[in-house]
Amino acid sequence: MAGLYVHIPFCRSRCIYCDFYSTTREAELPRYVAALCGEIRSRRHELADAPVRTIYIGGGTPSLLAPGQLRCILDEIRADYAVDEGAEVTVEMNPDDVVRTRGCTACPAGHGAASRLPFNRVSLGVQTFDDGLLRRLRRRHDALTAVGAVRDLQRAGVANISIDLIYGLPGQTLELWSRDLDVAFGLGVQHLSAYALSYEPGTLLARQRLRGEVQEAPEELSVAMYELLCRRAAEAGFMHYEISNFALPGFLSRHNSGYWTGEAYLGFGPGAHSYDGQRTRRANAADLDAYLRDPAAGGEREVLSDDELYDEAVLCGLRTCRGIDLDAIASRFGNRRRDLLLEAARPHLLRGRLVLSQGRMRLAHNAIMTSDDIMSDLMA
Repeated sequence: MAGLYVHIPFCRSRCIYCDFYSTTREAELPRYVAALCGEIRSRRHELADAPVRTIYIGGGTPSLLAPGQLRCILDEIRADYAVDEGAEVTVEMNPDDVVRTRGCTACPAGHGAASRLPFNRVSLGVQTFDDGLLRRLRRRHDALTAVGAVRDLQRAGVANISIDLIYGLPGQTLELWSRDLDVAFGLGVQHLSAYALSYEPGTLLARQRLRGEVQEAPEELSVAMYELLCRRAAEAGFMHYEISNFALPGFLSRHNSGYWTGEAYLGFGPGAHSYDGQRTRRANAADLDAYLRDPAAGGEREVLSDDELYDEAVLCGLRTCRGIDLDAIASRFGNRRRDLLLEAARPHLLRGRLVLSQGRMRLAHNAIMTSDDIMSDLMA
């Protein structure tokens, strides 16, 4: 089984925290879609006849695509790859793009019948329902628009909606975060991704911190926010299936789960990454002009060592509620590697930071916020 990721690197404006490759050159979208379809077509041999079970269109801002452009991309994929009939097809959207096209029968949120939609899952970039914080982040929507976007998608027949939230924002209190969770879990969505704010190098947010214009949230506040998130999600019936992801039963993100379990995937577009499911990664150059000149030029390739593959298995396993399968570690990397893993894990097991049950080792709930230290101790 395999997944496909399609990168749409266009935004109307840049959010202050984002470090994904993007550009505001929206006028290039028609040329870009043609180039993208060319890359999709040229790489079909890389999967042979492996069935595609997930398609994820991310960005950037995929909701800037016209309906015809989105259909063109998905039609190209279905023409070139063996896409499962029940494949999960996710499109990232900004709330204002959904509401802006309300009432237009050609727009994603105006189809009315789920059977006519070219996708069956939407990931909505909300980040917060507080208007002051949204302005600080330079988001284009307000809270009312975000709520309206969810309602519009539900009326359009989208039965699998995920929203993204961020906690630990400058000026965000525990009370404001609690209000965000009130709104999120009151909307009837099926999935929630919630991330601690990170200050990535090169972003406006990182520069603001260096200039003293913003301050990071205290660690104890971030911990309290995360604990509140986990508690409220459980009360709402959401499974905590990955460190930052929560879903109602049956609505786990199949695409993202493929990343954590080491499935093969192809990434299309500048800055997109691919993995063959064995040991080879590929990264397309994050350069729109070069991509438009030759979308099939290929990317930089990296062959992972056994140690690197093992480290990824540990990191990805501990991120999920399933944890690390010790038999799978022994089968893939040898009994000695499994024994060394257990030896390195012993101090954390004794302190209750790791839990060992039925041949699997996972993070204890109270250790999730210190998971980086545990993971580093277990790596090769």
